[in-house]
Amino acid sequence: MIVDLRSDTVTQPTSEMIDALLRAPVGDDVFGEDPTVNTLEAMAAELFGMEAALYCPTGTMSNQIAIKVHTQPGDEVICDQTAHVYQYEGGGMAFNSGVQSRLLPGNRGRITAEQVAAAINPDDVHKAHTSLVCLENTSNRGGGSCYDIQEIQHIRTVCDNHDLSLHLDGARLFNAIVARNESPKEYGALFNSISVCLNKGLGCPIGSILIGNQAFIKKARRVRKVFGGGMRQAGFMAACGVYALKNNIIRLQQDHEHAKEIAANLIKTTFTAGILPVETNIIIFEVQPPFQPAQVAAALKEKNILVIPISPTQVRMVLHLNIAPKMVEYVIETILNLNL
Repeated sequence: MIVDLRSDTVTQPTSEMIDALLRAPVGDDVFGEDPTVNTLEAMAAELFGMEAALYCPTGTMSNQIAIKVHTQPGDEVICDQTAHVYQYEGGGMAFNSGVQSRLLPGNRGRITAEQVAAAINPDDVHKAHTSLVCLENTSNRGGGSCYDIQEIQHIRTVCDNHDLSLHLDGARLFNAIVARNESPKEYGALFNSISVCLNKGLGCPIGSILIGNQAFIKKARRVRKVFGGGMRQAGFMAACGVYALKNNIIRLQQDHEHAKEIAANLIKTTFTAGILPVETNIIIFEVQPPFQPAQVAAALKEKNILVIPISPTQVRMVLHLNIAPKMVEYVIETILNLNL
């Protein structure tokens, strides 16, 4: 038995999801003729109370498309210093859109309206034009931390007052929605655009949905084509997304409970110095010197438990739908008896 806690991107599709894939009616999505893709896009738009949606191959692409549509070359984008759009998308903001980042030191990946207001550049020819704010919910490097929706409302007000667009990197948004007992429509009312990954906690092989109004999605569809993301019989993969939106959202709570069970025992170990608050499915813990993250990861790998050292002092574990209760029990037993 291998327990893969490196990421929720390692999930394997269930037999029910594969059945949905095999039965999917398909067409040419570049022509707008794939009925299953159209169903998925309409379903996602309705779920968030927004006008339209666009199926993309990856979360990175959906974020990069949104940034491209919302900005002009030479603009500045405000985000947290640990944001995925800055840290993990290959410098895509600069390469694809010709924009620069204004990085803010948030609280576990979450920035405030006050910080955003202070970071907006004045109307000065010497300064880059601030045009976009990007939030990430949940925050990966924040240990799966969730925004308070009231703070997002305050950020929305700042954006409205300064004519800024607001984009949500919602790769794990459904984890936040389930953890906070919120509604997708609450988010749809606050953001100009939202990207949601289907291939993380929702368990699909690939795919991300970008959601916005009709005019935004029309522009986004053109940018997707330019970025090489136009797909033909994509309905086979989109069918997995339809299945996931119908069946795999509520069950995220189980992943959250598993993460909290592991964290409650992890803190008892001699190699753990501290753990970021566990709100959803991600555990990030500090390794107690003289132990090293790579050392801990190697010792766990010998026990068939895979984790990722994400910094010189931290290790990350991510729970997902392929981690069964018996695997959680095995992880707990192993970490409590791990010899380093």
